[in-house]
Amino acid sequence: QVQLVESGGGLVQAGGSLRLSCAASKRTFSTYGMGWFRQAPGKEREFVATISRNGGSTDYTNSVKGRFTISRDNAKNTGYLQMNSLKPEDTAVYFCAAGYGSSRYNYAYWGQGTQVTVSS
Repeated sequence: QVQLVESGGGLVQAGGSLRLSCAASKRTFSTYGMGWFRQAPGKEREFVATISRNGGSTDYTNSVKGRFTISRDNAKNTGYLQMNSLKPEDTAVYFCAAGYGSSRYNYAYWGQGTQVTVSS
């Protein structure tokens, strides 16, 4: 089993930046792809970005393309989500997960989430 812990969330003004981190408990992190999802109040959890095991392949939901960058450092068992040009509609709890693709059903392990709030 892989335990995932997110950090880096917070309150930021529109146009600002945040970098989320996802620390994994095991070296086997490198055997999994990784994804970021988010869930706003009253809404379903939605896909944000995903990255393959070796980092060679990435994908993003359209609303964050050009603003967010997903990356990983397998030597540190850590994944990242760099978020730039943040908008109020990016406000949500952000979750990292072990797996790959845009469907949440592709993911076996989930973190507890970190809150991101973007003020206008």
